[in-house]
Amino acid sequence: MKTLVIASHPYPGQSRVIKALQQTAVNAKNVTVRNLETLYGSHMDGFDIREEQNACENADRIVYLFPLHWFNLTPMLKAYLNEVWAYGWAFGPGGNALRNKEMLVVTSAGASEHAYSAEGSVRSTINDVLTPMKASALYVGMKYLEPLVLYNAAGTDDKALNEFCEKFAGCLENRR
Repeated sequence: MKTLVIASHPYPGQSRVIKALQQTAVNAKNVTVRNLETLYGSHMDGFDIREEQNACENADRIVYLFPLHWFNLTPMLKAYLNEVWAYGWAFGPGGNALRNKEMLVVTSAGASEHAYSAEGSVRSTINDVLTPMKASALYVGMKYLEPLVLYNAAGTDDKALNEFCEKFAGCLENRR
């Protein structure tokens, strides 16, 4: 299975968790990693759309790797989806380029798992927060996989981060 990892972090210099996860993906077999900020800087309208679409077409599974940014995607990742998932390519008449591919969201959250619960401060689960990704995947005919989430990202020690990276590596190797 060929996997494409689309990574994004709005503050790459502060990215301990996403950097570690991205390196895990780089080291995995049959995985291509595209970091949006590395490729395009902060230019949210400068995507090479054909190249990005080709990368998606050549994958069986697409992993979106990003930190939750105000309970949402990163701005760059949202712009990417707006531009790359074009009408007639991803959906609409003749648009089936993503059909039957898998989508896996791998994200980090600054708050605890309890915060992302009905009783917590967010009063929403992580699945609630990621509903737009799930809806997008289903709309274009993708199989949406259960997200992989690292909570308390800022306070994660090296041992916990390494364990999460191992779990991610297992997902990339289909040992989920």
